[in-house]
Order: sequence, then C-alpha cells, then structure tokens
Amino acid sequence: VQLQASGGGLVQAGESLRISCAATGNIFSIAAMGWYRRAPGKQREMVAMTGAHASPTYGAAVRGRFTISRDNDKNTVHLLMDKLQPGDSAIYYCNANIRGTGAEWATYWGEGTLVTVSS
Repeated sequence: VQLQASGGGLVQAGESLRISCAATGNIFSIAAMGWYRRAPGKQREMVAMTGAHASPTYGAAVRGRFTISRDNDKNTVHLLMDKLQPGDSAIYYCNANIRGTGAEWATYWGEGTLVTVSS
C-alpha cells in the first residue's frame, strides 16, 4: 500500500491550490484519510481528515478556507486550499488508515508535497 500525493507548488497569497492523494496497492478498506502539514521549525499539525462516510474535521488554522473531499471509488482524497497565506507554507503529508487485503489496519503516510505561499 502506498500514498502518492500531487499538486503542490508555489502560489501567491490569496490564491488557491488543490492537492491530491491517491492510495494504491492491495487495499481492502480505508477509514480516515486526509492531510497533515509541517512547516519549518514547527510541529506537525492536522490540516483536514475525513472518514469514509463521515463529516470532515479541520484544523483551527484552516477551518473556513480549506475543503477536503474524498472519492471512495478511486481511493483518493483532495484538499482545496483557498485564500492561502504565507503561514500555510509547509510540506503537506497525506495520511490514511488502511486495511490491506489479508492484513490488519495500519497508518500510512505519503512522502509529502511542498506548498509555498509567497506574500
């Protein structure tokens, strides 16, 4: 099982950006799926998470600006980031709780995608 993120890049403050994460491999089921981020010199923080059939949860710093969506058929989660601020600059990591075929539940992390917001 792997998580592959895409869509990071450099944008200006106030602009929008969408990042995506696809889970691939022998997957039986996916529970929570979403995003964390780590900015230089700061601890990792939860950005947004969503269950397979549950309402999403957002970190306080992004609530009202970011929207997470999920395509269960494609094992994919998207994060639409609006009104980006320089403080949103970070490496964004995809995270998911996955049960592989014939395996137990485990937490997986993607390699991360860099989002840079210039002022």
